[in-house]
Amino acid sequence: MSFDHPVLSSLLPVVLLIGVGLLAGRAGWMRPESVRDLSNLVFLVLTPALLFRTMSSVHLERLDMRPVAQYFGVAALLFFAMLLVYGRNARASVLALAGIFSNTLMIGVPLIGLAYGEAGQILLFTLISLHALVLLTLATVVLEFQIAHEQAALSGRPRRLGRTLGQAIRSAVLHPVPLPILAGLLYAQTGWGLHSLVDKPLQLLGQAFGPIALVLVGITLSQTPIGKNLGPAFRLSLVKTVVHPVLMCVIGWTLGLRGLALSVMVVAAALPIGANVFLFSQRYQKEEETVTAAVAVSTLLALLGMSLAMALLPLLPS
Repeated sequence: MSFDHPVLSSLLPVVLLIGVGLLAGRAGWMRPESVRDLSNLVFLVLTPALLFRTMSSVHLERLDMRPVAQYFGVAALLFFAMLLVYGRNARASVLALAGIFSNTLMIGVPLIGLAYGEAGQILLFTLISLHALVLLTLATVVLEFQIAHEQAALSGRPRRLGRTLGQAIRSAVLHPVPLPILAGLLYAQTGWGLHSLVDKPLQLLGQAFGPIALVLVGITLSQTPIGKNLGPAFRLSLVKTVVHPVLMCVIGWTLGLRGLALSVMVVAAALPIGANVFLFSQRYQKEEETVTAAVAVSTLLALLGMSLAMALLPLLPS
C-alpha cells in the first residue's frame, strides 16, 4: 500500500499525532495532574467552538436524511445491545458510545474526499452535522439517567422515574457538547451567518481541537498501563471497526441503500473511535484507561478494516 493511498494518508497523521503525545508523556513534559486541565480545555473550550461553528451553517431542508437515519438506527441498535452486554450502568454507557462513535472529522473527511469525491463528502457532511448531536446526546441522556439512578440507590431514597428522567435530560442539554450543537443549529436557521470577527476565532479554536485532542490521547496513553487494558481495548476496537460496519452494510443493504450512499455510511461506520469518546470518558471519569487504549488500537485496526470495506463494497449486487 503506497503512502498516497486514501486510507493510509488519512490514518497516518492521526497515528503520528497520538505518537507525539505518547513521546511527550514518556519524556515527562506534562505532569499527570495537568492532563485533566488540558482535557477540560479541549472539552469546555475547543469542542463547543468547533461544534457551534459547524452547525451554524447547516440548513435542514438541504439534507438527504434517509442514509443518515439508517446509520443512526444501526448505531442505536448496537448501542443498546452493548449496554446489555456491559451491564446497564454508567461505565457501560461510555463503552457503548465507544462502539458506535466514529472519528468522522479527523479521518472521515479527508478519507471520503479522496475516495469518493465531492458527492461522497456531501453525504458525510450530512452525517457529521448530526453525528455528535444524536450520538453524544443519546449517550449523555442514558449516562446521566444511570448516574441519577445510582445516586438514588446509594442514598436509599425511592427513585422517581419522571424526576430522574427530567434531571438527566436537563443535564444532557445543558452540557458542553449538545448545547453548542443545538445553539448552532438554531442560529443557522436565521440565515444571518457569522461575522468574520466571530467566525475567525471560532475557526482557529475548532482547528486546534483535532490535533490537541489526539496529542492528549497520546499523553494519557503514556500514563496508562496498556498491558492490562489491551484485551478489553482490542475487543472494543473490533466492535467499532468490524461489527459496526458489518451491521451497517447488512441492514442498509436490506433496507434498500445502494451505491455511493451505502459505501459512505459503511466506511463511516468502519472509522476508528473518535476522540470525543476519550473526552467523554475523561469528563465522567468512567473507563478512561480502556477507552484511551481503544482509541489507539482502533486507529490501527481501522487501516485494515476500512481498506477491506472500500475494496468489497463495489462487489455487492446493485
